[in-house]
Amino acid sequence: MAFLDTAGRREELSPDRAWWLRVPAVLVGPRPVFFALRDEDPDDVAARSEPILLLVGLAGAAAVLATPTAGGLLDNPDYDAMVLAVWAFIAGSIYGAVGYFVLGFAVFFGARLLGSLGSFRRERQLVGFAAVPVALSFLLILPPRLAVYGGDTFRDGGADEGAGEAVLLGFQLFFVAWSLGLLLIGVQVVHGWTWPRSLAAVGAATALLAAIVGLFATI
Repeated sequence: MAFLDTAGRREELSPDRAWWLRVPAVLVGPRPVFFALRDEDPDDVAARSEPILLLVGLAGAAAVLATPTAGGLLDNPDYDAMVLAVWAFIAGSIYGAVGYFVLGFAVFFGARLLGSLGSFRRERQLVGFAAVPVALSFLLILPPRLAVYGGDTFRDGGADEGAGEAVLLGFQLFFVAWSLGLLLIGVQVVHGWTWPRSLAAVGAATALLAAIVGLFATI
């Protein structure tokens, strides 16, 4: 995947196309993708916005559809498949946007704590590309889940509860862990740090997120 961050390739590809190609590339060769985030050229920075918008929306939808709230939506007579789809789009977009900025700030905080001078924008864009596996989970988990369980997917006490629910949760956690791994790689590559320093920055970001969640839990 080194071809994606060479100067010669930039002459052949527009920044927009290059960043769209980096979306799948981050799954198999993440280091050149995260290294490209160092580029502060305004056209290059702007070209990341549309891929990140898609990733944030898909990751948010995957997150909200994995919640207990989504698991019982079709028990409400006011909801049908179309309303559920609209709900997933709206709630996923909001959830994804909030997560993008909150997680981005947490990583910004952790990196600053370890001596980074990078911008908040770069850190949240790092989070956006690290979220590719979570976004991918929406496309890989939901269709088979609907094919196997149908409407029971979003009903309490449906056929997907029990062993099926545990298997789906395992798959979802796998994609979350994959994203966390990409986040660690991204911090290490973008800042050029050692692994222990990068891990400390991610740890500080995690501690801040835990404190925020704990604060809201007490309200």
